[in-house]
Amino acid sequence: MTFEPGARTAWHTHPAGQTIIITFGRGRVQREGGPVEEVTAGDVVWFPAGEKHWHGASGDTAMSHIAIQESIDGAPVTWLEKVADADYNG
Repeated sequence: MTFEPGARTAWHTHPAGQTIIITFGRGRVQREGGPVEEVTAGDVVWFPAGEKHWHGASGDTAMSHIAIQESIDGAPVTWLEKVADADYNG
């Protein structure tokens, strides 16, 4: 998956957790209640089952990643509210 600069997912959770492997560029991830974290090519990020989070590109650089998650009862993800600009900008 590739995100253009400034693009990001909505807040979401995964019933069995999710691993993302950053393959290109620079991005941001945030776990609910935590700081915005910078990620770059080669980084691997694990989100435990049920952890509310988002991920996307940095403000000025695209980011690509491979996302790995399993489905439980046919559902790999639960999408929630959009990420506010204030959250994205940290």
